[in-house]
Amino acid sequence: MKKTLLAAACLILTLVKGYGQQYMTRNGFVGFYSKTPAEDIKAETRQGFAIIDEGKKNLAFAVLIKGFTFPKELMQEHFNENYMESDKYPKATFNGSFAGDLAPGRDGVYHVTVKGNLTMHGVTKPVEMPATIERKGNQLIGHAVFHISPEEFNVSIPSLVREKIEKSLEVHVDIQCDQK
Repeated sequence: MKKTLLAAACLILTLVKGYGQQYMTRNGFVGFYSKTPAEDIKAETRQGFAIIDEGKKNLAFAVLIKGFTFPKELMQEHFNENYMESDKYPKATFNGSFAGDLAPGRDGVYHVTVKGNLTMHGVTKPVEMPATIERKGNQLIGHAVFHISPEEFNVSIPSLVREKIEKSLEVHVDIQCDQK
């Protein structure tokens, strides 16, 4: 598992080469949620690797699928084995850019638009979402909320369960990147 994370980190670093100031974290938060009549779905991880190149306005993110934890162990087992096939597709990645100006060296919250490619379960899709980046000293703190549908990433939901859950999952991303 450490080798996979190291490989993801190397990939991200090569994708975000640049001359601007870089910020990085290895403990970014990703959580996804879905309210259902039968049972709510909630999973979270604090093992996200993120890097932001402020000058080029590039960013990249990787998270190991097996890093997500659920309130119920059986739910986590089904997620990894039946839905996400995490042995076959061990990570999800995002590679993209942001539009919006961050005042150099000035603390504050900046509203940006993040646009790029999300790869999950072997499928790559373009995504775009509003986000905030807060400059706080030598850190950039990013926050985004967006929705994805398992079907658009070829994640099969059995018919027995399909009608009992929402069609899309709400995804929260929070990163606190230190200047490198």
